[in-house]
Amino acid sequence: MVGFSQARVAPIARLLFWAALLFALVMALSPRPPITVEVMDKWQHMTAFGALTVLACAAWPHASLVRIAERLSFLGAMIELVQSIPALHRDCDIMDWVADTAIIVGVVLVVAAARTGRPRRL
Repeated sequence: MVGFSQARVAPIARLLFWAALLFALVMALSPRPPITVEVMDKWQHMTAFGALTVLACAAWPHASLVRIAERLSFLGAMIELVQSIPALHRDCDIMDWVADTAIIVGVVLVVAAARTGRPRRL
């Protein structure tokens, strides 16, 4: 695309990433999330972590995709761990972390394929 460079997209993507991360944490760690949607829990996890992965890949285009995947997967595991705190009245479910990690890996594979397929500038 004309005028669409990584230098212009990355700062916006970083801002959107941090906003999305804050939103995801509030939704995941609040005893009573402010917004509830009647959708299967795993879809909510996959939507949140899919969006975070896309934004992270755009925000840090030169970062290792493995590192992005590793850190986001770790974040998902930590959220599940914190949800096990009884005072939060949330459920800790390892399958939620598996869903998070599955979508993270899927998005990273698509980004990796897109990056290797793009024409290189000399």
